[in-house]
Amino acid sequence: MDDGEFVRTIYDASYRRLVGQLVVATGSLAEAEDAVQEAFARALNHARTFRNTDNPEAWLRVVAMNVARSRWSRVKRWTGLMPRLAGTTSYDDDSTPDRIALLEALKRLPAAQREAIVLHHLADLQVREIAAQLGVPSGTVKARLSRGRAALAALLGEEHSDISSQEVHDG
Repeated sequence: MDDGEFVRTIYDASYRRLVGQLVVATGSLAEAEDAVQEAFARALNHARTFRNTDNPEAWLRVVAMNVARSRWSRVKRWTGLMPRLAGTTSYDDDSTPDRIALLEALKRLPAAQREAIVLHHLADLQVREIAAQLGVPSGTVKARLSRGRAALAALLGEEHSDISSQEVHDG
């Protein structure tokens, strides 16, 4: 299998999952798709390096998150405005009201908390893995997860707060 075929195989296996994770982190399906596409373009440009990574999907996720952060930073710097999440987000036809409520509540969290929750609960990364990807101490990740869950519980009300009661394990 050549490098292009390898990237295509990873694309087929990971694209939807990565976009799903990034849409929650960015609040925008279009931004998530753009960031993930850019990550795959960079994978093709650095195919040999990409192919030799231990976890290609994690490599793509880090690149996509960095792309999204860079875009937000540019918008903030050049316009002087804080980037805002899209006011409306299109959801799949099969989205349940609870899922839509959760996504809307996640959009209201600070970016750092939202990112930690996405990486922990959607990407199934452990605290130490999130800390390594974000370049912050494990304690910072735990604090972001704890604060994010508390904020979600408040936003969703007690009937939807199962996520807020989960423990953070440093695995």
